[in-house]
Amino acid sequence: MTPRLRLIALIVSCALMLNMIDATVLGTALPAISRDFGVSAVSMHMTMSIYLLMLAVFIPISGWIADRFGTKPVFIGALISFMLASIACALSQDLTQLLVARAFQGMAGALTLPVARLVLLRSAPRSAMVQAMIWVSVPALVGPVLGPPLGGFLVTYATWHWIFWINIPIGVVGVIMALIYFENFKAEEQQRFDWIGFVVFGAGAVALVLSIESLLQFGPLAPLTLALAVGAMIAFTLYVVYAKRVSNPMLELDLLQIPVFRASVVGGTLFRMGTGAFPFLMPLMLQEGFGKSPLASGMLVVATALGALFMKIFATKTLARFGFRQVLIWNTVLVTLLMAMVVFFGPQTSAIAIFIVLFFNGFFRSLQFTAINSVGYSELDDAQMSRATSFSSMAQQLSLTMGVGAGAIFLYAFQSLRGGTELAAVDFSLAFAAISGIILLSIVEFARLDPGAGAEASQHQPATVGGAARPPSDSR
Repeated sequence: MTPRLRLIALIVSCALMLNMIDATVLGTALPAISRDFGVSAVSMHMTMSIYLLMLAVFIPISGWIADRFGTKPVFIGALISFMLASIACALSQDLTQLLVARAFQGMAGALTLPVARLVLLRSAPRSAMVQAMIWVSVPALVGPVLGPPLGGFLVTYATWHWIFWINIPIGVVGVIMALIYFENFKAEEQQRFDWIGFVVFGAGAVALVLSIESLLQFGPLAPLTLALAVGAMIAFTLYVVYAKRVSNPMLELDLLQIPVFRASVVGGTLFRMGTGAFPFLMPLMLQEGFGKSPLASGMLVVATALGALFMKIFATKTLARFGFRQVLIWNTVLVTLLMAMVVFFGPQTSAIAIFIVLFFNGFFRSLQFTAINSVGYSELDDAQMSRATSFSSMAQQLSLTMGVGAGAIFLYAFQSLRGGTELAAVDFSLAFAAISGIILLSIVEFARLDPGAGAEASQHQPATVGGAARPPSDSR
């Protein structure tokens, strides 16, 4: 890599690190923020959900905006917008103000993440592509490691506001460096964007998340809850009908006819829904249920990120040895069991035991995410790849949003059934039992894969039949 390309990779890495830390630092601060605002800890789920929702809705439009206005101004504008939204978060006086600021933060993050990768890919020659992507992968691994303990430290020794103020110096450095070193890439031919599909699908996603919030505030049978839930169903149905009638929809639903991509999206959505509740539930359980400090909570939650980081050493060889189908099925069982073990945690459980369980939870979750992401693209051609990227990115963020919402719903339900006015450790135990069940459901979709699915990508030799390797079947 040339010095200039290395600098570009460093700028992109800083921008991605900004997003990764921001996405993980908030969990340990939620109890402190809820006390400061005088609201229940369960209602704080929206601070995470609204951010993930905006990522899901606006990621599909990011590539079109970059092609139209140029990668350099869009990237810089996104960083500035992210910093302004961070300042608004830090200055928020109530939950409503924080949610609005988080929504704008998510919109800015939706532009920052894909455009940053696009800048690097267009700057790097093919000979330096692998090295460039290694630089990009570092923030995704290190960010979750730094986020929880950093959040716990700031909440314990300063105030929760500092988890947003720390974004400012990083963002300023990124903007200055991008002004100096970034080239401005712009598409020669501008493709038409599917604005109708964007509005219809976005409306459905927003209505879905708001229906969850209404359920928590007013109950499942409240008119507003029912209206939002029905509105979400109508919007998604309209999008399915619409997408089948147009030539270039925002989300290409025909891709779901490809078995490996369907397994990645459908099975991956169920798996991420279960695991997506974890960053919301675990810090709350450790602090509200077990009475641990934010710093102690952050130091325990970091075990999952360390486990995920450690798994990267073994992922390639594991997939080559067992293949996508076997890994996805049996690894789902392992993650389910490890998530279910959290049910037996209590205030007296040793920190070492919690750390070990969370470490292996992160270890096997990381393997599952690697397999889910890889198998989805393993049998696609170049023309399908670009359309699948937007679809997959949207599905990932939306499933994580639904996971946080599901965690909040389970807490609310079990607290209500118990007749309690405050959260108790048993509410969290039952919530983790419920999300373990959601994770296990993903096996149904993974089991439909052919044993040889994605063999070329995984380098796995499928079982032989009659002395010859059995080729993957096309079960479209």
